[in-house]
Amino acid sequence: MNTGKILLGVLAGAAVGATLGILFAPAKGSKTRHRIAKKGEEYKDAVKDKFDEFVDNVSEKYEDVKEGVSDFVDKGHKKTEKAKK
Repeated sequence: MNTGKILLGVLAGAAVGATLGILFAPAKGSKTRHRIAKKGEEYKDAVKDKFDEFVDNVSEKYEDVKEGVSDFVDKGHKKTEKAKK
């Protein structure tokens, strides 16, 4: 989870830096607003991609643990059945 926090911090810092750079650049207001909107979309997409990747990773690990527990329970049932005989 630390990696996620670091990544989010880096993205937030980059967004602030890019926004400030655009705001202080000599350009027309409409052009500046367009650039800010475009950068916002890019950052939103990047964060969404990272979040989707994180969710996929967590889901994958959950399935692995679920399978491991299921196997463990099955082995326990088999040993219990052998002990009863």
